[in-house]
Amino acid sequence: MPHHALEITLTRPASANALGRAARELPLAANHDATRLMALVAAKTPQRAAQRLRHRLDARLPIDVITTHYPDADHAVLLNVAFPPTAHAALTTGARHARQTPEHFMELALRRALTEHANQEIDRLHQAVRELLAHSTPAYLLAAVGHVLTRLPERPTP
Repeated sequence: MPHHALEITLTRPASANALGRAARELPLAANHDATRLMALVAAKTPQRAAQRLRHRLDARLPIDVITTHYPDADHAVLLNVAFPPTAHAALTTGARHARQTPEHFMELALRRALTEHANQEIDRLHQAVRELLAHSTPAYLLAAVGHVLTRLPERPTP
């Protein structure tokens, strides 16, 4: 059975005692402030691994979100969120009205929100470049951008 790398985001830092109890149930690796954890879970699918992880640790830790650590072949990351009853009811009702599963309804809503965010960021950058070009030439601006980009510290791209 394959193992799946899962990342757990906690709603608040876990105490050393809570982490110890949870680690007796399933080996975990914590970040520096104990708000994010990593686990390897054996299961046939990533969805089943996330469900199994939540079932085993939900009572022991304040789990907010569980995600797959590595994207799948379609570059997608599984997002496992346990909603409060009122939010879950609203999601189910919206999905039913749209004649979709709650999972598909949520996926489409997230995609729309991410697309909107990307469009807003592009518009913001477009406006910033236009303002810079009002006081400079394209050649100087391009040289300055190249200069800055070649001197940035190594960091992951979003």
